Amino acid sequence: MDRDNRVESLSEEECLHLLGTVPVGRVVYTAHALPAVLPVAFEVTADGRLVLALRQGVTVRRALDDTVAAFQADALDAATRTGWSVLVHGRAQVVSDPALRERLLRTGPRPWEDGAGAAEPMFVLILPELVSGERQLPLGRSLLKS
Repeated sequence: MDRDNRVESLSEEECLHLLGTVPVGRVVYTAHALPAVLPVAFEVTADGRLVLALRQGVTVRRALDDTVAAFQADALDAATRTGWSVLVHGRAQVVSDPALRERLLRTGPRPWEDGAGAAEPMFVLILPELVSGERQLPLGRSLLKS
């Protein structure tokens, strides 16, 4: 079966819904003029923004504050060769508002690499500007009707 017949494009609404079903994704940004990728815990807010929880770090803070970043998450099943992948591009902003930061410290995501006694996390918001995604369908299933 042709790969194109097994790939389904996802709507923005479905992409944001699927992102809400996994706890970890990858943020892609520029560090020292090179692409960098960092796994991060995140959540999708009711208004569709992404809240990333990262360990404090000057390099990451500088690289993500008020810049364009990409974010990607997926759920894949190697045995069935099915799953989905979502890619989001948007402006990243380190949370500096004290009230929002306090609320996120109480209810927001925690860095996935957090250990006991870790410092308070840094939160980054990404406002999605471009959202795309694909779902890989099982073998034998096609979007084309016979």
